[in-house]
Amino acid sequence: MSGWDVYGLNLAQNWANDPDVRPIFIQVPAHGLPIDPLRAARLLDILRESTEAARLLSSGRDILFPSIAIHALGSGLAGSIPLERIKPKAQLAAVFFDDTEFDTEARARASKFELIITGSAWNTEVLQGNGIGPVACVLQGVDPTLFHPAPASGIFSDRFLVFSGGKLEPRKGQDLVLRAFKIFAARHPEALLVAAWHSPWPQLAATVGSEDGLAPVPFNQSGYLDVVRWAVNNGLKESQVLDVGLVPNWLMPTILREIQVALFMNRCEGGTNLVAMECMACGVPTILSANTGHLDLLQNGAARALRHQVKPRAPVGFRGIEGWGESNVEEAVDALEAIYVDRTEAAETGRQGATLLATMSWARQTGLLKAAIRPFLRRSAR
Repeated sequence: MSGWDVYGLNLAQNWANDPDVRPIFIQVPAHGLPIDPLRAARLLDILRESTEAARLLSSGRDILFPSIAIHALGSGLAGSIPLERIKPKAQLAAVFFDDTEFDTEARARASKFELIITGSAWNTEVLQGNGIGPVACVLQGVDPTLFHPAPASGIFSDRFLVFSGGKLEPRKGQDLVLRAFKIFAARHPEALLVAAWHSPWPQLAATVGSEDGLAPVPFNQSGYLDVVRWAVNNGLKESQVLDVGLVPNWLMPTILREIQVALFMNRCEGGTNLVAMECMACGVPTILSANTGHLDLLQNGAARALRHQVKPRAPVGFRGIEGWGESNVEEAVDALEAIYVDRTEAAETGRQGATLLATMSWARQTGLLKAAIRPFLRRSAR
C-alpha cells in the first residue's frame, strides 16, 4: 500500500488480524497515527514493518514484495511513489480523481496496472468511457463505532446549526455555502454556520470565490485560514460563524451530533465525500449537490439532493471537468428552509441517511475490496 491516508488507515485497522491479508505501507506518518491510543497500539507491528519498507525506499533500493502492491493514485492516474521502485507479483491501483482529462502519459501509466479500484461510480464511468481498465468500484466506508446516531448534548439548543466540512478549495464549493447561508441567516438570526474547512494544504483556499465577487480568503500570520474573518468580510456577523479548526477525526462525532443540517455544495467529489458520509451516519439531515461521487449517496431518501446543476468554470490547475456541477444557491436556501420548517421530515431524512451508512462500514467495504483483489492474492500465493 502507498500511504496512511484515511483509506489506508482503515484498511490497516480492518486487516490487522486478517489471516489472508497483511498490509505493509511504504510511507509512514511523521507524527504518529491520527487515531486513539488503543487503536494505534493494535497497529504497532504493521507500523514497524512499514517503517522498514519506507527506509528501504528512501535508501534508493527497490522494494520486492512477495504479494501485490496497491498504489494510491489521483488525477492523471499519478501517484507519489515511482512505479518502477516497487516490484510485486501484481501491480494494482486505488484511485480518486477529480480531473477527467487523461493524456498519453496517464494512459501509459494505466496500462501498467492489472486492476484499478475506483472510489465512486462516477470515477468508474469516466475511466471506462476513456477505454481505461479493468476497473472495480469499491466505495469508502465509515467507522460505525464512532459515527452513529446518539443523543446530542444540546449545548447550542438556542441556535440552528448548519455544518459545512471539507478542505477549503474551489472544488468543494464553500463559496456557494457562504452565499446560501448568508441568505438563510438573514431570515433566521439564530442560525450558526459551523465550519470545518482547515487542512494541511491551506494554499488551496487562495482563489476560492475570487471569480464570483467574494472577498479573498485571508490568512493569519502562521499561514492558516482565517475562516471567521473571511465570512465577516463577505457580509456575515462574527456571531454567525464558528470555526472548529482542525479536529481529530475520532472527535468529530461529538460535534456532528449537535448539528441540525449539513450542507455540501461540492462541484466535484472523486469519491463519495467522507465528511458527508460521516454526517449522514450520525443521523444529520444532509443536503448534497447531485453530481459526481455524491450520486452514490443520493438513494432512498438518504439525503436531500440539489438537482439544479450547471457546468462550472474550471478552477486553476484543472483541465477536464466533465460531470462537475455548480449548485443553485436559491435551491440550497430552499432546502435549508425545508429542514428548518419541518423538523419531523428532517429527522426522517437523517434516519434514512443513517440507515444507508449503516450498510457501508469500513469492515464491509474493506471486505469488498478484499474480494476484488482476491484473484491476485491467490495468484501470488502460488
